[in-house]
Amino acid sequence: MKIFITGIGTDVGKTIASAIVVEALEADYWKPIQAGDLDNSDSHKIERYISNDKTVIHESSYQLNTPASPHLAAQLDGIKIDLKNIIEPLTKNHLVIEGAGGILVPLNDTECVVDLIRNDYKVIVVSRHYLGSINHTLLTIEVLKSRKITIAGIIFSGDENEATETIILKKTGVKFIGRIDNEPYFDANVISYYADKFRDEFLTL
Repeated sequence: MKIFITGIGTDVGKTIASAIVVEALEADYWKPIQAGDLDNSDSHKIERYISNDKTVIHESSYQLNTPASPHLAAQLDGIKIDLKNIIEPLTKNHLVIEGAGGILVPLNDTECVVDLIRNDYKVIVVSRHYLGSINHTLLTIEVLKSRKITIAGIIFSGDENEATETIILKKTGVKFIGRIDNEPYFDANVISYYADKFRDEFLTL
């Protein structure tokens, strides 16, 4: 199984959700494009968050120096992102792929993060409540559906907002996988707790 983790924007909890899926399935992890924070990348965070000894963390295809939209970060590094250079790692294990920002974040002049999603990927959308998050979530799901991409489900991150979550689920019909609460901190023990809690949901995607 190949699971692509996307969010409705930046800082909504994609890496935490990715760590939980990785730990629950003892899956491999791959971040195709890392922009900025190369000394504390999302791959480094996953490595700290997980407890199992089966996961392999695969190297990013592009490691860009600036924390910015990948198209700009690449330009500042004097390169251009080419999808032909983004080669999915070979593994017999489950694979969790983490996107960068939202699905319409540009990679170059013509392609966006959504163009990284292949036909055999199942997408988990991570949504976090804020003013405007309903619109951002519905737009994300609408784009995925318009491209006939398989949406495995949605994870809500942060404090519960019943009105927001109810209308999103009602309008989209997307499967609700679970909620990652607004924890005071995340470490391997907290990730393990959620991995145990959500494992059965992930196994039935």
